Amino acid sequence: MIQPWIHKAKTDGLFILSPPFVILAVVFFCQGWLQQLEAHYSFYTWLFFVVFIDVAHVYATLFKTYLVPKAFNERKKLLIILPIICFAIGLALFLLGSRVFWVTLAYVAVFHFIRQQYGFMRLYSRLEPKTKLNIFLDNLTIYAATVYPMAYWFMSPPRNFNWFMENEFFQYQNPQLLEILGYVYWAILALYVVRVVYAFAKHNYFNIPKNAIVFGTATSWYFGIVYFNNDLIFTMLNIVSHGVPYMALIYLREIKQAKTPTPGILQYLNNHKGIIIYIGILVALAFSEEYLWEIMVWNERFTSGFSGAFESWHFLLVPLLVVPQFTHYILDGFIWKSKK
Repeated sequence: MIQPWIHKAKTDGLFILSPPFVILAVVFFCQGWLQQLEAHYSFYTWLFFVVFIDVAHVYATLFKTYLVPKAFNERKKLLIILPIICFAIGLALFLLGSRVFWVTLAYVAVFHFIRQQYGFMRLYSRLEPKTKLNIFLDNLTIYAATVYPMAYWFMSPPRNFNWFMENEFFQYQNPQLLEILGYVYWAILALYVVRVVYAFAKHNYFNIPKNAIVFGTATSWYFGIVYFNNDLIFTMLNIVSHGVPYMALIYLREIKQAKTPTPGILQYLNNHKGIIIYIGILVALAFSEEYLWEIMVWNERFTSGFSGAFESWHFLLVPLLVVPQFTHYILDGFIWKSKK
């Protein structure tokens, strides 16, 4: 059986599979350097990881939907109505209180992050025999690798990091139950390893990208949330392992492997300069959005003399500014479904 690469071994390995392992190596071998970054260069770590990767990856969805005429026409109603619905939901939540708004969005974000790892695993499993047992055990493993660290977050003392705001998740500290869940977690991962070894011995086949996704997910979520209790480490492992593979997937599958030249802006991206233009567009959109957040809402890293004038309009501005992110979370549940 051939390896189920999305593009090819080199590009998949570099941009989709390696990020969690690379970041984890940096975390373990460059502790002193990370402490210096956290203490003296927090603005630049925020700019690079949060804006240029996390916010930027949201806009990569445009290159599979709104900027692709054929894709847009196929899902025209969904693509027009969904942002309006997201704004309406955001507005209703914010009117109930800013905490209600951000807590709800945090849970939606966690679900989205978990489902992306599931999606990558299924994508790299597409050539394997689709028996009910195989699908169940694969799903069990990827969900254990993501859900247990989140359960640890919910059931342990407050961590030194958060998704959007402090105390955003329901807390239920129960060391005994958490210990039991830990045993179940390690048992599921051990079972997966045994299955992989057995399959290799029986069929002489090792699915490199699928197993890299599973183990990369397990390591990045465990070390980012459970093992370390550090904001920068969580940010690096969480954002890089999620954002970089997504941006790479969009470029490699939707632009680089396009069977025919796509009308519009995408036709200029499928060449040796295309990746630079692609990243440049994402970074520009991300920085523009975040700058608006800063001068209209946060006023933390960038300030504006007119910031006070926006405060009374937060009930509209916050739900409006979050539309790209909220739409990305929901839209991803539709655009990656197989048409078979």
